[in-house]
Amino acid sequence: MAEVDWARMKAHELRALAEAGAVVILPIASIEQHGPHLPVMTDTRLGQEVALRAARKAQAVRPVVVAPVVWSGLSEHHMPYGGTLTVSHATFRALIRDLVEAIARHGFRDILISNSHGGNIVAMKQICDELSEQVDATLVGVTYVMEAARAYADILEDQPFIMHACEGETAMMMVCEPDLVDASDLASLADGMREGPDFLSAGKTAYRWRPFTHMTGNGVAGNPARANAGKGELMLEAGAEALAQLIVDPATWAPPVDRRGEGTGGVPFRR
Repeated sequence: MAEVDWARMKAHELRALAEAGAVVILPIASIEQHGPHLPVMTDTRLGQEVALRAARKAQAVRPVVVAPVVWSGLSEHHMPYGGTLTVSHATFRALIRDLVEAIARHGFRDILISNSHGGNIVAMKQICDELSEQVDATLVGVTYVMEAARAYADILEDQPFIMHACEGETAMMMVCEPDLVDASDLASLADGMREGPDFLSAGKTAYRWRPFTHMTGNGVAGNPARANAGKGELMLEAGAEALAQLIVDPATWAPPVDRRGEGTGGVPFRR
């Protein structure tokens, strides 16, 4: 199987991939607390794993290469628990901008920004909006747990979607880094599963920022006691398959349609 990890390849191999029209996956993640039982690298490790698996699945249809994970994300809401490293919005946006521009300068024209941390979602969308008219590449932003949400709902037992340090993330880390999962007392850790709006909601549709302490006392949102490695493997594969399908779908990278016609009111549109 062809190598898909950018960091393990040589420069001329990457030049060849650009010439071949490869998709670049740029994973973005975080280093932040994940309760008493998971390491702070959880989002980074899982984002990398899902991206690499997705690339291997998709490469039968078109070449794909996975850039190194951007671990420095937006995690201010987790700072009260300790162990978290966060950056400002300005720093995050500048870093992703520079990396996207560097990738495009090498001739890659399709870039998938693959996110594995909820705190990055808003900024990721804004970055795609800002850069799409400025770089010579098609940018697509995705959060893998949302792209695979339907598949995950069928696998999870105590929650309808991935939360934080929960059943799902714990199960996947049992596959990726079993030695770093403290499974000695998972039954005592369930938290943050109360009914009602989540910690970022207000009213019917409003957004309000709050720290994660509003949701959970121990940094966990969900029930990690339901986790096992078999479930984790199913979830990693489901996440990778969702990304692979996005990558190989021609509509993902097709240029936008211009439906304006010649003009309106007798005045032509500027082209």
